[in-house]
Amino acid sequence: MVPKIFSGSANRPLAEKVCQLLEVKLSPLEIHVFPDGEKRVRVVDRVLDQQCVVIQSTSIPAADNYMELFFIIDALKRSGAKSVTAVIPYLGYQRQDHIFKDGEAVSLDVVVKALEAAGATKIITFDLHTIKIPELFNIPVTHLSALPLFASKIDKAGAVLISPDMGGIRRIKIISELLGNMPYATVAKDRDLDSGEVAATKIEGEVSKIAIIVDDMISSGKTITMGAKLLKENGAEEVIAMATHAVFSEGAAKVLQDSVISKVIVTDSIEIAEDKKFEKLEIVSIAGEIAKEIKA
Repeated sequence: MVPKIFSGSANRPLAEKVCQLLEVKLSPLEIHVFPDGEKRVRVVDRVLDQQCVVIQSTSIPAADNYMELFFIIDALKRSGAKSVTAVIPYLGYQRQDHIFKDGEAVSLDVVVKALEAAGATKIITFDLHTIKIPELFNIPVTHLSALPLFASKIDKAGAVLISPDMGGIRRIKIISELLGNMPYATVAKDRDLDSGEVAATKIEGEVSKIAIIVDDMISSGKTITMGAKLLKENGAEEVIAMATHAVFSEGAAKVLQDSVISKVIVTDSIEIAEDKKFEKLEIVSIAGEIAKEIKA
């Protein structure tokens, strides 16, 4: 039996696609926003002893979207839901999973505790920044990936996969194996720990005519376009970028459109506002993967 499915306000179109695939209606919620920005959440349907799913990405504004998610989970549990699975396609604060400098909070650890305290019984998410993140949870975490979707869109002829940094080697090896051990190379970078600025310095490996950068997310777009420029300087005739999460902070659309990258392929893990869409952008849906996991 398919559980009741609810959606926060962060990515309702994705939730609607999932419901369409599962042939169920999206269960209603009342979400009222007060003049000071506070939210009140009310469950309309009867959920006593029922399994429930909440779909809510925690992208910009991450804090607001998390608070709304906490309230939805709490409302469902207080209404007697047997279980509440939180589908968080993009897990906000995931890059703050450890201390970089003395005195810092481990923000992701706080978020994890809040999700558990609110009453989430399971988490479903996509392409986390590091594979150790599920270890922070005391509840089951299903870590899905958009890499098979990206692999299906890659023509191997004359192409090489590119990891945008050393941290992405595991990801690039997985998609390489999906494509019959397709060759790959890596962009080597230097990061200034004080300013956070990153500089692409060299390419480790052979560059083919078509270079396909595969990453977990694109935020400002500056790092991936810097790598693309270096690839062009090292012999690539075309550079394509693929990333699961289109975080797209302010100005990212222009940075990517004006870059040497010919196409940017992302998923709908985050709803992309119209003013953040651009000519080179292509969006593929993860709704099918979510629907399959919910039915499993």
